[in-house]
Amino acid sequence: MPVFYAYQKAAGLSDGQIFGIQSIYYVAFCLFEIPTGLIADRIGTRNCLRAGAVVMTAANLAPVVSASYTGFLVHFLAIAAGRSLTSGAASAYLYDGLRAEKCDEHYLRAEGTARALGLVAKVVCWPLVGPLMAVAHPTPYVLSAASAAGSLLCAVALPRLAGADGGPGTADGGPGTADGGPGTADSGPGTADEGAGKAGGGRGGGAFLRDAGVALRCVASSRWLALVMVQGVAIFTLSRICQVNLFQPILIDHGIAEASHGGVMAAMTVAEAVASARPQWLSRRLPPVAWVSLLSLALAGSLAAMTLGGPWGVVALLCLFAAATGFAYPVQRKLVNDAVPAHAPRATLLSVESIVDRAVCALAAIAAGAYLAAGRLDALLWHSALATALLLGVFQLLLRSGVVRRETAGPGDRRDAPAGTRAGAADRSGTR
Repeated sequence: MPVFYAYQKAAGLSDGQIFGIQSIYYVAFCLFEIPTGLIADRIGTRNCLRAGAVVMTAANLAPVVSASYTGFLVHFLAIAAGRSLTSGAASAYLYDGLRAEKCDEHYLRAEGTARALGLVAKVVCWPLVGPLMAVAHPTPYVLSAASAAGSLLCAVALPRLAGADGGPGTADGGPGTADGGPGTADSGPGTADEGAGKAGGGRGGGAFLRDAGVALRCVASSRWLALVMVQGVAIFTLSRICQVNLFQPILIDHGIAEASHGGVMAAMTVAEAVASARPQWLSRRLPPVAWVSLLSLALAGSLAAMTLGGPWGVVALLCLFAAATGFAYPVQRKLVNDAVPAHAPRATLLSVESIVDRAVCALAAIAAGAYLAAGRLDALLWHSALATALLLGVFQLLLRSGVVRRETAGPGDRRDAPAGTRAGAADRSGTR
């Protein structure tokens, strides 16, 4: 990630081609999310994680084989497929696994800690990208493929989800449900989780369509769930566009040499890792939904301020941006998971959220390419900040007008729980 923009520029691609590939990537991600979320709910989240690791391993070898427009397009299309297989499945596997063990309260810390550990690994690797490229130019992609192969070993070692009552085959406790009833994903002997291809009792496409219909009805019937998903768009779009698409152009524009880009991204990752591991540092005086909005505004403000500072100021602002992202992601993920109805196809609903996020990113990537091609990077940063503020203003207006009411804590929740751990726990159905 620290070098792909400069890597493609060195291969002869223009800004329009680079950001055009990114737009195609986000659109492809949206299209892949629809079948992969359904697949996760039918054949098992564990199998989806394994498949995603295989695809990611192959994807990272594409630029090594062909460092051209076609090679990079194939690379990003395969990345989209691999990530869509894991994006909703990973959170669904973790959430359902903890719930089956009666450990729901550990989800926020587990999600944040897992993200932090992944970021720490990046901190160790990214400063080495420049020196390794000097030895062998395609080294970053070869090592990324090796890392994806390592994740495959982890996915193979994952256990089958236990039932809510401690027994196998009922991860959600209810028979015939998408979360682990007999004949469904991650259940007992003879199911698809063992590779037998029998998920859903052989109902095939009908089961997929049923889960898709259930997921869409959940979103349509729950204003709270829909609004929480939309709120996450600002965080996801700003973080992806800044940390992936605009990271190198911003540094290059401020005269920071490419050899230092890996080190800057490592510093950003340290900030994000610390924040991701400690979402409970956020004050309890504000509800989680308010924290997500404030952190989104912090992201927007950091982007706008980058147009005013020098090289060191930009590095500091990028680290502040990363820290705000780290705090926001676990809280936002918890809000969405808590808003999902009890027996709904969770992975499919998380894929719906991802589709919305990446659809907006596809449009943002096209706009970013046009701004950069015209030499208007500063205008892009300011306009991104203003668009975020406008979106959040509409969100807060809907929330405060009473059209959508935030969920309240119920008997099972502690009022003194850390930020991000209470929202939606009282009404798991998410309907208001």
